[in-house]
Amino acid sequence: MAAPQRSGNYRGFVLLFILLGTLWEAWAGHILYSVSEETDKGSFVGDIAKDLGLEPRELAERGVRIVSRGRTQLFSLNPRSGSLVTADRIDREELCAQSPRCLVNFNILMEDKMNLYPIEVEIMDINDNAPRFLMEEINVKIMENTAPGLRFPLNEAGDPDVGTNSLQRYQLSPNRHFSLVVQSGDDGTKFPELVLERVLDREEERVHHLVLTASDGGDPPRSGTARIQVTVVDVNDHAPVFSLPQYQVTVPENVPVGTKLLTVNAIDLDEGVNGEVTYSFRKITPKLLQIFHLNSLTGELSTLEGLDYEESGFHEMEVQAQDGPGSLTKAKVLITILDVNDNAPEVTVTSLSSTIPEDKPPGTVIALFYLQDRDSGKNGEVTCTIPENLPFKLERSIDNYYRLITAKNLDREKLSVYNITLKATDGGTPPLSTETHISMHVADTNDNPPTFPHSSYSVYFPENNPRGASIFLVTAQDPDSDENAQVTYSLVEDTIQGAPVSSYVSVNSDTGVLYALRSFDYEQFQNLQLIVTASDSGDPPLSSNVSLSLFVLDQNDNAPEILYPALPTDGSTGVELAPRSAEPGYLVTKVVAVDRDSGQNAWLSYRLLKASEPGLFVVGLHTGEVRTARALLDRDVLKQSLVVAVQDHGQPLLSATVTLTVAVADSIPEVLADLGNLEPSAGPYNSGLTLYLVVAVAVVSCVFLAFVMVLLVLRLGCWHKSHLLQASGGVLAGVPPSNFVGVDGVQAFLQTYSHEVSLTADSRKSHLIFPQPNYADTLISQQSCEKSDSLLTSIDFHKCKDEASSIQQAPPNTDWRFSQAQRPGTSGSQNGDDTGTWPNNQFDTEMLQAMILASASEAADGSSTLGGGAGTMGLSARYGPQFTLQHVPDYRQNVYIPGSNATLTNAAGKRDGKAPAGGNGNKKKSGKKEKK
Repeated sequence: MAAPQRSGNYRGFVLLFILLGTLWEAWAGHILYSVSEETDKGSFVGDIAKDLGLEPRELAERGVRIVSRGRTQLFSLNPRSGSLVTADRIDREELCAQSPRCLVNFNILMEDKMNLYPIEVEIMDINDNAPRFLMEEINVKIMENTAPGLRFPLNEAGDPDVGTNSLQRYQLSPNRHFSLVVQSGDDGTKFPELVLERVLDREEERVHHLVLTASDGGDPPRSGTARIQVTVVDVNDHAPVFSLPQYQVTVPENVPVGTKLLTVNAIDLDEGVNGEVTYSFRKITPKLLQIFHLNSLTGELSTLEGLDYEESGFHEMEVQAQDGPGSLTKAKVLITILDVNDNAPEVTVTSLSSTIPEDKPPGTVIALFYLQDRDSGKNGEVTCTIPENLPFKLERSIDNYYRLITAKNLDREKLSVYNITLKATDGGTPPLSTETHISMHVADTNDNPPTFPHSSYSVYFPENNPRGASIFLVTAQDPDSDENAQVTYSLVEDTIQGAPVSSYVSVNSDTGVLYALRSFDYEQFQNLQLIVTASDSGDPPLSSNVSLSLFVLDQNDNAPEILYPALPTDGSTGVELAPRSAEPGYLVTKVVAVDRDSGQNAWLSYRLLKASEPGLFVVGLHTGEVRTARALLDRDVLKQSLVVAVQDHGQPLLSATVTLTVAVADSIPEVLADLGNLEPSAGPYNSGLTLYLVVAVAVVSCVFLAFVMVLLVLRLGCWHKSHLLQASGGVLAGVPPSNFVGVDGVQAFLQTYSHEVSLTADSRKSHLIFPQPNYADTLISQQSCEKSDSLLTSIDFHKCKDEASSIQQAPPNTDWRFSQAQRPGTSGSQNGDDTGTWPNNQFDTEMLQAMILASASEAADGSSTLGGGAGTMGLSARYGPQFTLQHVPDYRQNVYIPGSNATLTNAAGKRDGKAPAGGNGNKKKSGKKEKK
């Protein structure tokens, strides 16, 4: 049995320790100070900084301040010393009235953590109030036959001080008829009573004057006096008697002013003056005298002001009834006031963070506020709510303090300002409520990087752009604000063809505009890849990238380049041979040209610009093949001069020309023999014919000179109007005469003339031919026509102008429409035709290389003559140009195939391992047929 007892004792000790620990924590959570009332402003109360475990300087840093519950601020914090001091005069009697202990409660708020620390300050009483009687003069009426020893109650004095500073004793002035007795009530209140010591004689002394002194126990003591006037009256047999010894009434606090609360009633059995009873307050405070009124005749107790339960819910007073002679009797009146829900809840915002960063975690305290309702019971029970759709919640703190804290993560980009409505509602019927509005701003943090509308961009701009030209604009948006939304742009460092990307393109750091730092050439590169970074100005900064593909668009800035026939290096004039037995369509030679541009700018077309024998030769529109248009006749001259123009299809059109010299003969010896036959004859017929021709030339020259004179007069008139004729197609630079393969001994005959007189022996008519000048870049310009006008008499001027206009503004040729299977080549193909459609097979530089090398080998073997066969281009290595892959640029990648995204390559040739058959094979075959 002993063991269980010890166990029970141990459990008791444990419970005791737990209880003591709990009480210690509760006591330790409160800080108690004391200060005497009526101390000077700024008097020391307690060391707050020390008790909170802080340094004095930390009070301001951590936002430590006092919060009170709606009353006057009695205390303040000294920021220098960190101590609690009085903020104003403190009157204990005003704060706590007659309470034996006066405590003032408030809280210390630490702003940075929104923590509250309860503080209690006890106000110590000092003897600052003297006892005071309600009436300075007390009237007492005593019958002359009253027996000694009878006691007469007197009005007691009041002292708002407590303890020893309160009323302690009464003292009556010395006299021979009366003495003083002091009675103590249940609550310690002292009541003075006047005692009759000797029988009074009205005839001897009708009025007796006494002084009653009330003193407290303070140091020094304070006292108050009242004069007592005792009037001796005739015999009064009966004293008034109240119907009840105590009157009680319960009324609601919202009764109207002037409402009758109750009626006191006293009865005196005497008659006449001795039976007339009057009522008055006997024991009442000055404040109650302002609230209640007692009718001295009827005894009705009514209100002078509105009752307020919140001020006091219970009032106690004494009334007395006195008859005519002065007999007194007293009764108590108790008034209980019922609370009415006449006060709405009050919301006092103690602390508020009007701005909160959006990155604060849930549970962050935003506001601290105090709820109170002056009503009591259910009327004073307050509940507080906020809208449910907000990311906040309420949390109760100590007393009636509530915290408003975040319930979710905030996002300023979704909502930057929250208007929070705090609604406090009491439990009365009907309930009363109060709304308090709090505006809370969400401060931005750099939580969003700049974003581009697209992850990548494709930018197209033409080549040959001016330096510094803007080519594109990138824009990034940042949903943050202020510095966090200030976006700057930069280029990611990279290299393009060994040079930094910043040497090609720059970006404006503020606007995002891209600028070209150099003029781009499509033939150098077609696209650039770069990355633009958008960074904000936050801390730390956030950024994002976007990729840009810059595509250079081709422009027609390269004229066609003629690869064959090439310019000889020995200064001789190149010759192509055409056998006299050639049939119509015989391939004489082929003009090979390329264009460094691409697409439509590289589509080339060939046409015969000038021929010494019109109608004898034709040029393939897309192949550049020079073929015979008819059979050669014996009257056709040995030397034929052709000017072939090569033109692209860009905007503007660019062109080049080449001059071909064709010798109509079956072999080189025949060429030499024909040259000998052309020497002048000494016969009479030839001399006479020559005379006729000379006369004819002279006549034509005179007519021509006259025509030139007329033309000059007309031109001078036009010059005054236009000042200077402007060429519509541009002046074309002259190209030197084509020199293909030099032939020693025949250069004097096969040279290119600026003008010539062709005399044919088998014709009755002489032909005067004035060849037009050659041009390298354009076909025929208006200026060239105008220059020809002054020289040619047999040309229609209007027709020349029309031709120039038609060349410059020619509509698209329908011959350029071709099927998907057909594709353009650099200079045509072997199977090309002159119908305007593109050939199906390409003629590339590898084919030309193979053809020329084969011809050179044939000439070296001695198996061929000068041309290796009539009508071929296979001239010997001595006279012909050496074409190799490194000398001939490959422009096939620049040729655009309409209807397809492919470009020409030499893949077919490489795959087959041999050059495809070209036009040379046809020419060689035809030449052999002629020899047979």
